[in-house]
Amino acid sequence: MTRFFATCAKGLEYLLRDELAALGADAREALAGVHFEGDLAAGYRACLESRLASRILMPLAEFDAVDAASLYAGVQAIDWSLHIAPDASLAVDASGSSGAIAHSGFAALKAKDAIADQSRERFGLRPTIQPERPDVRVNLRLHKGRAVLSLDMSGEPLHRRGWRRDQGEAPLKENLACAMLLRARWPDLYAQGGALVDPMCGSGTLLVEAAWMAADVAPALQRDYFGFLGWRGHDAALWERLREAARERALEGLRGLRPCFFGSDSDPHMIAVATRNLQSAGVAGFVSLDKRLVEHLEPPAGFATGLVITNPPYGERMGDLAELPGLYKTLGDRLHAGFAGWRAAVLTSEPELERALGLRADKHYVLFNGAIECRLALIDVRAPAGNPMPAPLSPGAEMVANRIRKNLRNLRRELSRHGITCFRIYDADLPEYAAAIDVYRGWPEDAPDIGVEAAAQSWLHVQEYAPPPSVDAGAAQARWRELVRAAGSALEVPRERVVTKTRARGKGGSRYGRFAVREEFLVVEEGGLRFRVNLRDRLDTGLFLDHRLVRSRVRTLAAGRDVLNLFAYTGTASVYAAAGGARSTTSVDLSQVYLEWASRNLVLNGFGGPAHMLARTDAMTFLAESRARYGLIYADPPTFSNSKRAGDFDVQRDHVALLDACGRRLANDGVIVFSNNFRRFKLDTDTLSPAFRIEDMGRASIPADFARRPGIHGCWLLRKRLGAT
Repeated sequence: MTRFFATCAKGLEYLLRDELAALGADAREALAGVHFEGDLAAGYRACLESRLASRILMPLAEFDAVDAASLYAGVQAIDWSLHIAPDASLAVDASGSSGAIAHSGFAALKAKDAIADQSRERFGLRPTIQPERPDVRVNLRLHKGRAVLSLDMSGEPLHRRGWRRDQGEAPLKENLACAMLLRARWPDLYAQGGALVDPMCGSGTLLVEAAWMAADVAPALQRDYFGFLGWRGHDAALWERLREAARERALEGLRGLRPCFFGSDSDPHMIAVATRNLQSAGVAGFVSLDKRLVEHLEPPAGFATGLVITNPPYGERMGDLAELPGLYKTLGDRLHAGFAGWRAAVLTSEPELERALGLRADKHYVLFNGAIECRLALIDVRAPAGNPMPAPLSPGAEMVANRIRKNLRNLRRELSRHGITCFRIYDADLPEYAAAIDVYRGWPEDAPDIGVEAAAQSWLHVQEYAPPPSVDAGAAQARWRELVRAAGSALEVPRERVVTKTRARGKGGSRYGRFAVREEFLVVEEGGLRFRVNLRDRLDTGLFLDHRLVRSRVRTLAAGRDVLNLFAYTGTASVYAAAGGARSTTSVDLSQVYLEWASRNLVLNGFGGPAHMLARTDAMTFLAESRARYGLIYADPPTFSNSKRAGDFDVQRDHVALLDACGRRLANDGVIVFSNNFRRFKLDTDTLSPAFRIEDMGRASIPADFARRPGIHGCWLLRKRLGAT
């Protein structure tokens, strides 16, 4: 009998013990692993068949190792010619510490030296050190003066099944996915005719592993590398018999597999990734995939029961924790409304997020996703029994809610008079609750165009002003959560339509910093025009609400003029100019993404064709190279930019050069509308060309909903004097 040790993530020991026992091994659990005994075939089966193990180790020796000399001697005492050829490649992994050996890297080096020196003394050759996919990988574990030296039969982690072609930002390891499926008793549900649904499927890990589990496909069947393949004790004939038996079993299982697997994700890129992975795993024909938001989750047709299992984002790696409860609440609401009689399994790292589901878990299991301790909540979904009353707001949250309600009362007449549906309702009115809250009323871009009143819903865009380091992080987080809840309560907007961000300057000073890549657009109305906004993907949404009156002035000035829109962003000023009767518009921006967005905004309002040009270039370069004359030039530059294509730009330092360049492209009766959001900006009227007559319209350009921040932007009209060149 040979001894083996199967390593695993903490929390999987008992599942792994049962799995190995089912494979015929005599197994007993230990910390982060399972000891088992059997013949060589038992070790091979564990490598091929275990869905839960991380590595399969075969101990070669255990000895005292209190210092470098004793470690070297213990390694040399093994006859390495039985295990590795003199000209083979070798890697040694070490972990732990022992006595005077405090550094695992040093321990690995001493073990390599001992093996290599023995080979050189006997054969005149020493193995090549190769960290990736060596012929033989040795595992060294040090603890309390002892060393255990093992052959790593797996060679690399067993969660690498061989089917994965692509992955997302934070992929679920395959063996953890299997642990979730086993804890949720997926094999029993499949046998009972149930379906499996993953509403946030990402790269498709749970779908692939669930399908392979149902079809009895050996998890390592597609792997082309194991640590024993270059081992001198390897029995190639035995290994091939085991693989062939697994191949035949997999073919039979796949022939009988039912198409009962359903995955969806809000990110079309992840749907493409999952499709490639499912194809690689050979189960694409049994899985239905589609791009879908969680709020549209519903049971698949033809299935009365099954398992909804998912690994939602939970803050540590993918976004702000404060934004996630709404996602979990939406998931819980959809389960509650449509999945009575189903089982649900949700992995999360925060009790708050699980509570946001609004469903009582029947059982919990502690699992580790890498270093993150998580809980798997198992829920038997029951029929709705009425909606529970929400918990009352805390005193702090009630104070914020009252201020928001007061602001809304004060603004209601102004909003109604001008038909304003996108506006700022709160801007750090209470200093300890420092955030800006904007309301956007709109409808999904891909929804049927049945009009605002029928299709529009209100969304909240809540931007936290990052607290200074002197503020206690825990207290700041608690106030942030109070503010988010207060906003939703005061404005009667459910949590799933509250988008939260931390307001910070993007890379290189850009105000358009990137957050996610969900590409979910709303269509909103302003001034009788329609615009696409994206509340999630970037710091700004595509529509600067504080520039509402500036855009209105552009529309007034544009009639009969050729209009140049510099730093055009999403082209909102170009749309206003076109609506005001501009003869032509030219939108200039360095970003192809924003120019395409601008084009969509123009077309959305019925403006297209050669009269509305888009130019992807730097504003200063365009002004230097253009020979056209414009009756109206709108320039709203960033405070600072260090674009690789355009070089550094500082609005305070460079605005005179920018405006003078605009003046050279301005028609004789032309006007420049110049604005920026640098709060300490000073227009250098002494240096600017005397050809301009300058009108400061900063105060008049601030909408009522931004009156609490009168200096949020500056705005000037620069008219070209008649006869000036």
